[in-house]
Amino acid sequence: MFHLRVIVPTELSAAVRDLLLTEPGVAHLVVWPGVAVQPEGDVVACDLARESASSVLAELRALGVDDRGSIALEDLDVLLSRSADEAERAAPGAGADSVVWEEIEEATSEESTLSVTFLAFLVVATMIAACGVLLDNPILIVGAMVVGPEFGPLAGLCVAAVQRRPRLAARSGLALLVGFPVAMLATMAFTGFMHALGLFDEAMLERDRPLTEFIYQPDWLSFWVAFLAGIAGLLSLTSAKSGALIGVLISVTTVPAAANAAVAISYGDFDEAGGSLGQLGLNLVGIVLAGTLTLLVQRGLWSLRESRTKRRPRSVRTGAGQGS
Repeated sequence: MFHLRVIVPTELSAAVRDLLLTEPGVAHLVVWPGVAVQPEGDVVACDLARESASSVLAELRALGVDDRGSIALEDLDVLLSRSADEAERAAPGAGADSVVWEEIEEATSEESTLSVTFLAFLVVATMIAACGVLLDNPILIVGAMVVGPEFGPLAGLCVAAVQRRPRLAARSGLALLVGFPVAMLATMAFTGFMHALGLFDEAMLERDRPLTEFIYQPDWLSFWVAFLAGIAGLLSLTSAKSGALIGVLISVTTVPAAANAAVAISYGDFDEAGGSLGQLGLNLVGIVLAGTLTLLVQRGLWSLRESRTKRRPRSVRTGAGQGS
């Protein structure tokens, strides 16, 4: 469940209170009249079932609460309450299937911003992958996949497409369009440095590399792996299952492909560089396409479920933490 805290102007307080009282997924409603200082107004708080969050947030925003006050939503790890259990049972659908768009937008917005930290992670991941492809070492490849931060902007593009957020799309696209070239240039310089130290040489690139050759030999299987990873990745974000996201990160070859392309360009093997860039493109397209379709299906299913579920009022129970 979530904990919802709203700062609302006094003249809107009754409307917010009535909204939450009639929402089956709400428990422990509390109103503190006049305690908010900046902005001035009442503070309204409650515990909210995950499956009710999107509809409640949408109605609060329709009332203008976000413009004239504030809305804060906090995920609760532990909540021991019979009232909360009843609220979760009364809320339509299942919490694992619900999509809280505001939560997803906030997460992808933070992860899709071009920043020094984002570039640092991407550069380091690409350099690790460069070592992995030349040593034909899948362990290093997997490590680079996990370190790479590129899934954030990819998820941001999916959310932007579904929610029609051009600013989020531009921010995510900028992170990818700047991030990968910067990482590849840095990896080319790293390759030259390691070559000067005698740790890299062209023979390592040209030899048979059976464990990592898939990185520069794209095919339709590569696309479908990326497509399936895109589905799993967006499902992990919308259901807040970070463990599943780790599995997604180690199933796509965006960072290793960029690394192999950088190394191949450094040694003048443009055919292999082209294959690696093709692999990179297939992965990016597959993830974004699958992620966007996944969000569209989730939104459609949830809208259909909500349209079939009529809100039924709940009585105010004394002793359940409700007050005004």
